[in-house]
Amino acid sequence: MTDVKFNRLALIGIGLIGSSIARAVRKADLASEIVCSARTADSRRVAMELGIVDVAYETAEEAVKGADLVILCTPVGTYEAIAKEIAPVLQEGAIVSDVGSVKSAVVKAIGPHMPDGVHFIAGHPVAGTEKSGPAAGFAELFINRWCILTPTGDVDADALEKLSAFWSAMGSKVDTMEPEHHDLVLAITSHIPHLIAYNIVGTADDLEDVTQSEVIKYSAGGFRDFTRIAASDPTMWRDVFLHNKDAVLEMLGRFTEDLAQLQRAIRWEDGDTLFKIFSRTRAIRRQIIDAGQETPEPDFGRVHKADDKGGKA
Repeated sequence: MTDVKFNRLALIGIGLIGSSIARAVRKADLASEIVCSARTADSRRVAMELGIVDVAYETAEEAVKGADLVILCTPVGTYEAIAKEIAPVLQEGAIVSDVGSVKSAVVKAIGPHMPDGVHFIAGHPVAGTEKSGPAAGFAELFINRWCILTPTGDVDADALEKLSAFWSAMGSKVDTMEPEHHDLVLAITSHIPHLIAYNIVGTADDLEDVTQSEVIKYSAGGFRDFTRIAASDPTMWRDVFLHNKDAVLEMLGRFTEDLAQLQRAIRWEDGDTLFKIFSRTRAIRRQIIDAGQETPEPDFGRVHKADDKGGKA
């Protein structure tokens, strides 16, 4: 059986994902010591006050000394500079990974800087919320969610097995795939939906004939849920789109073509086409629920405050 426990886990960045890893690792006793690095003194202070790390450093170089597992949890645009910074002090045999939503660009940014004897395995836990910061994390974030690892051809089999076991111990289901394929899959399942959400919320804000107060007051479920996605960390998502440009543009082209088909159906009052499309997409929702990636409860399982009559608001 693979020994999952690490001696020293170094988290570079302690936002939502980093702090959730720290909590999950602490809960499952997967590391003897947990340290982090964070640029701001406030993030370091909060991480220490919450007790989710043993030591919080200002620099990544300080944090990775003596670490046998290093996970980059900052925006992907920072990865190359961090890789250059930590490379000289990484201990032999250490595993270096990340949590970025893009993988091809990450492999190119980190891989060339890793010294011999260090095992770099790019990763992506497909989990998160629109919140950020060390206080936003929670240990259960990864339970029943996928973590995709994208090892290169020369990966050490034992290191890959241990990293897979590590994520499994935090509750994740682990899969492996080529970095390029990962980027194509995530472009349609995550990146394009975020792009659409940012765009539609921005469009609503720009409308001259509809006031901002009306947009907020009469937000139906669909628009409301777009705003949740559009509230995600702007720095992280800026970097995602810039570093997964080719896959995003390819999927955006397909989306635009399909949107034009819907536009034609509405213009020509083609109800049959609309019904067929809506029926097909409704079935996808059921498959997602059946796969355990969403709750079947009404209104996405939201808890509503009781109104004055004892009902739901």
